[in-house]
Amino acid sequence: MDMIETGINDQCSSAAARSFTQLLRNLSSSPGYCLEIGNGEHDSMYMPLMQQASIACEKVKQMKELSQGYNIVAQSQGNMVARGLIEFCDNAPPVFNYVSLGGPHAGISIIPPCPVGASYPLCQLRETEVYTDYAQDHIAPCGYIKLATKISEYMENCKFLPKLNNERPNERNSTYKERFTSLHNLVLVMFEGDTIVVPKETCLFGFYPDGATAPLLPPQQTKLYTEDWIGLKTLDDAGKVKFVGVPGDHLEMAHDDVVKYVVPYLQNQLAFSS
Repeated sequence: MDMIETGINDQCSSAAARSFTQLLRNLSSSPGYCLEIGNGEHDSMYMPLMQQASIACEKVKQMKELSQGYNIVAQSQGNMVARGLIEFCDNAPPVFNYVSLGGPHAGISIIPPCPVGASYPLCQLRETEVYTDYAQDHIAPCGYIKLATKISEYMENCKFLPKLNNERPNERNSTYKERFTSLHNLVLVMFEGDTIVVPKETCLFGFYPDGATAPLLPPQQTKLYTEDWIGLKTLDDAGKVKFVGVPGDHLEMAHDDVVKYVVPYLQNQLAFSS
């Protein structure tokens, strides 16, 4: 069984999400579902990510068809919810394979660009406001914005990513690491022309050293990897991580690349997409 988790400003009923879910069903010959959080598009933007992950956790545990385990395909911000499912969800069915498409795993270093004319609160957000309680509780992407000039504020006040990545030395949770390393396969896909997720290498867990905007470290040189905070190194050493770069802007994935990098990890098991 496969499950799909959509990104920000998207919902399972959108034409793109329905088309992608159906494509994966057809190509994998496996049943698949898109997991909706709240009312979809609105809540993807305004609901805190910890709450989104909690809702996803309860939904998954109620789906009998997932009770023996499932796979996840997640897009963009949906990867934050997907990883919350894997790491935080107690008494949940196991996740076998996890395919991440354009996920901001190590954070994003700028406030995301908004479409011309958009009026979302995110579009008016100033850097000085990112780590306020209001922004953390009402603007979902603030849960994974990691500003180099405000690392101390990030570590202290960001309410999602530092926990997800086990970044706080005095709060590291071995259970999160155990659950993440239980994956059979982790496929991390970065879009080479990505203009939305900055830096694009965050999709592979690459990022800058704390407090700096250079150099850009590959995943294997980050402390998250070398100190194995969530088990990424453990998975990689076991040959279970695929670091993939594909052409295109954010989530613009060619059919052949879907066939090559996504479909093999969905066949013969249930999958979930979001």
